[in-house]
Amino acid sequence: MERPLTKNINQAQPLNLKEYEAVGGYAAVRKVIQGMTPQEVQKVVQDSTLKGRGGAGFNTGMKWSFVPMGPDARHPKYLIANADEMEPGTFKDRLLLEGNPHQLIEGMILSAYAIQADISYIFLRWAYRKAAQLLRKCFAEAYEAGYLGKNILGSGWSLEMYLHTGVGRYICGEETALLNALEGKRATPRAKPPFPQVSGLFGKPTIVNNVETFCCIPHILNNGVEWFKGLSKSEDGGTKIYGVSGKVKRPGAWELPMGVTMRELLEEHAGGMLDGYQFRGALPGGASTDFLTADHLDVKMDFKSVAAAGSRLGTGTMVVLDDATCPVGFVHNLQHFFAQESCGWCTPCREGLPWVEKILLRMEQGRGKTGDIELLEMHSKMLGPGNTFCALAPGAVEPLQSALKYFREDFERHIIEGKCPYHSATEAPKRFSKSMVV
Repeated sequence: MERPLTKNINQAQPLNLKEYEAVGGYAAVRKVIQGMTPQEVQKVVQDSTLKGRGGAGFNTGMKWSFVPMGPDARHPKYLIANADEMEPGTFKDRLLLEGNPHQLIEGMILSAYAIQADISYIFLRWAYRKAAQLLRKCFAEAYEAGYLGKNILGSGWSLEMYLHTGVGRYICGEETALLNALEGKRATPRAKPPFPQVSGLFGKPTIVNNVETFCCIPHILNNGVEWFKGLSKSEDGGTKIYGVSGKVKRPGAWELPMGVTMRELLEEHAGGMLDGYQFRGALPGGASTDFLTADHLDVKMDFKSVAAAGSRLGTGTMVVLDDATCPVGFVHNLQHFFAQESCGWCTPCREGLPWVEKILLRMEQGRGKTGDIELLEMHSKMLGPGNTFCALAPGAVEPLQSALKYFREDFERHIIEGKCPYHSATEAPKRFSKSMVV
């Protein structure tokens, strides 16, 4: 089984430029810049069926095709890697950033060429300090070799690349909030239209893609469309870096064919549940996706199949719920995070998520009231798609709405028994205070 994204990963000491070139690195840059037009690159990527690996799952080449091209297009154009990996339970991009940073840089150079971008940024999560150090070193090597800078490989095309470290806000993972942050503004989402492909960073054409998405590009252009499609077990081309966290024997991340089942991920790669624990459910694509249960273990982990099962593939990083963990406490922990990370721009998100968090906390502390479950159901609907300015709140209530569906008895027991059935009253969570927020 081929694993193009991770075959040259080295967490101890990533490949330097010469070592990366020795295993085929930057061959795609030389091939493309010296022998293909930007439109041809866009077409190959679109035909490959590569979908964005950041969660939205939109066809990457099609997204690029919306960028104005030709002599009348406005410049500078921008290309941005969204490396602000702050989704709870998600750690796949860190693997790529720290294990083979030149692969990301090469993918960005190729993608920038495809839209004829002039300037590129890597918007990096503030806590990824090792990745920042490695990227700066790789930037210097790429500039010295002529892969970045003026007149790349004598083509007449130039590209500057910069590293920008965020200050630690989850909302910056939303591409338009990221653009505002890059401009030095408050990180709030923008209204669409206009879309970033036409009017993005500083009002100029801009593409934002995920780290894993960019890392796929060199391999597609080196090996071709049919090769990339052949890596997959589904209609979505390529491999995917899947992850599993929770009470499993081998938590981690693995590059596998797109479309492996939840069962294979859980039992073969994560080693199954720890001894003494039973599987109850999982968030298949990170913290902002709906629970799936044991009835869904044979669902393929691709965009279409997971959606048909009632959830989203998201980032493809599964967070497992076991039978010894309280579903109410599990969801409360997530809602506290999302309430804290709301940008505060729209009223439903700003006011609704803290309300949800307080209800769940009250239930966990044994102070649940009749009608609390109905209140939570109401919030799940009122904070859903179409009722908020961006997707933060709709994503936040996905684990809540599905927990109410699959684990409703646990919510009811909290109210009926006046306590959390999973731990004693002395172990119940305390009310959060500002001093407890890191």
